[in-house]
Amino acid sequence: MPFSTIIDDLAERGWSLQSSFLSSDVTRKLADECRRRDTEGALAPAGVGRGEEQTVREGIRGDHIHWLEAGQAEVCDAYLALMDELRQTLNRELFLGLEEFECHFALYPPGAFYQTHLDRFRDDDSRCISAVLYLNSHWQPSDGGELRMHFSDGSQLDIPPLAGDLLMFLSADFPHEVLVTHADRLSLTGWFRRRPADVLAL
Repeated sequence: MPFSTIIDDLAERGWSLQSSFLSSDVTRKLADECRRRDTEGALAPAGVGRGEEQTVREGIRGDHIHWLEAGQAEVCDAYLALMDELRQTLNRELFLGLEEFECHFALYPPGAFYQTHLDRFRDDDSRCISAVLYLNSHWQPSDGGELRMHFSDGSQLDIPPLAGDLLMFLSADFPHEVLVTHADRLSLTGWFRRRPADVLAL
């Protein structure tokens, strides 16, 4: 799969939106896998913060998540392999030193949202590029759930979570939020990670 448009977008403006990045068949299989895990009780309320300080605060974020691991499902393994191919391309073209890609299913039930935030922690710069793949077929404007990006010039961009679309952006540069959803909102949310700066300094 060619990634040239993603590379150009990230180099020029720091973010990229690719419509129909995945076929409708693969997207449907990923959505089915997310719903299967939810039915089995695998998805848990997402926390805020890291490590021992992480707490569930539905007033800040209301999604339920489950991390992907290799070997769990064939369609997930195929997605992880594709993103690893993209990781290698990003390293080759943009010299980013990305070492891994991690991601989880995220399900926002009706009424859920996520307040404005950055994807990079203040004391950990390992998250370099965020990648959100949307899994919602037949999404309507009345369903809400847009991801709102905030730009340094004060402008905003609302991105609907349409099935198969991939949004990528520099994790440290773009505050964003998820607006209130009025229907189940499914995605695969992940990060390309590099070695933290304090490790590089050793």
